[in-house]
Order: sequence, then structure tokens, then C-alpha cells
Amino acid sequence: MAIAKLDVVALDCPDPRALADFYAAVLGGTLTHSEEDGAWLVLEVPGGQRLAFQKSPGYVPPAWPAAENGQQAHLDLTVGDLDRAEKEVLALGARVLDAEDRDRSWRVYADPVGHPFCLCAA
Repeated sequence: MAIAKLDVVALDCPDPRALADFYAAVLGGTLTHSEEDGAWLVLEVPGGQRLAFQKSPGYVPPAWPAAENGQQAHLDLTVGDLDRAEKEVLALGARVLDAEDRDRSWRVYADPVGHPFCLCAA
């Protein structure tokens, strides 16, 4: 029997609204909860998952693939067309982290504040 149920994955960032807007454009969904001061936002994405954004003063983005300030976690996002999805996330402010192997079924990016994520072919 499980001890707990996963409720939400939270990402630290300097501007919760800006990062929430980025992921809402990528994943769809609705912002459902916000602290009055804007320091915490929750995005309900289709399928029932929740992604939160927490203001972190002095935020330092993870480095990929470096060990110092290295990634602590990343998101894998499934897409139907890697090339189309790549164009769309780049237009929203993502940047490519790994462009070496264009023939594999996944690609690595950073969101606008540096969190690594992968687009993975369905």
C-alpha cells in the first residue's frame, strides 16, 4: 500500500506568472490557485496532473549537463511531431540544450528560466 499520493510537482523560478504562462502554452490547462502575492501558482493540466511555480529569490538555474548546479529533475513531455513541437516551444522562449543527435526519439531543451525538459516522440 502506498504511503502517499503525488499531488503536484513544483518548479522554483524568479517569476511564477511568466513560467506558468510558458507551461500553459506548452501543455494547455488552467491556472487554478495563486497566492495573493503571486509567489505560488498552480497549473492544472489536461489529464489531472498539476504543475506549480514557486517564487525563489536568488534563483540559480540548473546547468545541463554540468555537475555544478546540475539538473535536479526534468520533465518529459510527449509530442506527436518533434519538429513541429520544437518550433513551437522555441517560439515560446525555450532554448535547445542538446542538438547533437536529431535522429533519436527525444530532444532536450531549457524552459525560459533554465529548467531542463525533453520533448519525446509518442
